[in-house]
Amino acid sequence: MKLNRRNFSALAAAICIGLAVPAASADIEAIENAGAVKIGMLVDFPPFGIQDASGNPDGYDADVAKALAEYLGVEPQIVPVTGPNRIPYLLSGQVDVLVASLGITEERAEKVDFSNPYAGISIAVYGDKTVEVADGAGLSGQSIAVARASTQDTGVTGVAPDDAEIRRFDDDASAVQALMSGQVKLIGLSNVVFSQVGSVAGDRFDKKFDLSSQVQGIAVSPGSDAFLEKINAFVDQAKSDGTLDEIHQKWLGEPLPDFVKSAE
Repeated sequence: MKLNRRNFSALAAAICIGLAVPAASADIEAIENAGAVKIGMLVDFPPFGIQDASGNPDGYDADVAKALAEYLGVEPQIVPVTGPNRIPYLLSGQVDVLVASLGITEERAEKVDFSNPYAGISIAVYGDKTVEVADGAGLSGQSIAVARASTQDTGVTGVAPDDAEIRRFDDDASAVQALMSGQVKLIGLSNVVFSQVGSVAGDRFDKKFDLSSQVQGIAVSPGSDAFLEKINAFVDQAKSDGTLDEIHQKWLGEPLPDFVKSAE
């Protein structure tokens, strides 16, 4: 056959299709036989993923990863991943599972299979304990700090009355500084950042009301059905026996949120 441009293009496409490598599904029996599970985890997203003084993975996700491995009866082998490479690491088989603060979205669910939610990030209004605010209407006449163009900015703007003063700062750190210094009594913030504030300010501030939330799931490659079933059983047990509550209290200073407990 004479190989003209059209034929060459068709042949090249066929070769590419033939060389395409499907996502590597995780075999629970192989994991159990190996006696270890490779768990991808972020180490640069406190308090979910950090490194301890010895450089070992630590944080909320590390505790969940270790609890999962214990439930499976194997040793945890935690593999540090980054935000961009965590799903590629999973799909290529470099890790068996991700416990990596992966928010459950429709787009990601087209690439990986998610467990029932094991954690969540919420955006809420926090502030001085002396200020009583239960909802958006309570922001009337109040000054509230937010990071400009952030999710919390959008949330606060959507519920605040016209007479509320929304003070927009360049980042969360600047907004928190305004709160700590008394320039404002309220702030829109994620529970992740607020947990860091609490470690410095003690019990000076508390949560007033939630604005939005997103749940996080443990992720496996498509086709890992038996493994996912085991993971879901672990998550359900960890919710019912208080394991996740204890981990959440340890790292975020509050119980596992209701929106995580009730989400399926």
